[in-house]
Amino acid sequence: MAKERKIASPEPTVGSEPYWEGAREGKLLLRHCTSCNKVHHYPRALCPYCFSDKLDWREASGKGKVYTYSVMRRAPEPYVIAYVTLDEGIKMMTNIVDCDLDKVRIDQPVKVVFKPSENGQPVPMFAPA
Repeated sequence: MAKERKIASPEPTVGSEPYWEGAREGKLLLRHCTSCNKVHHYPRALCPYCFSDKLDWREASGKGKVYTYSVMRRAPEPYVIAYVTLDEGIKMMTNIVDCDLDKVRIDQPVKVVFKPSENGQPVPMFAPA
């Protein structure tokens, strides 16, 4: 397993506070539009599909599959950056952790895990399921 790298502390934006509070509780939250019934990520004030401001938060299953990835080997502590397609149908940019970097594969099942950032705020990442 690769050595764990330091994770920069996130800087929440106005309106994303519930997302980060959910992460502190071990929940992956997604924005849900009550007008068009679609979920989206990253949290924002308007639905990117229909531009409605009628949004709520939904807890995601935390499961998905690797859509694409790249192993960043030139970093002091190599890591995997990836897009994961969540079971809810959206893609999320993330890191794949807790695994052999050379064994990550497209369509590999993954599950959400929360890793502490430098200030302690948990950040959602994914590990092999």
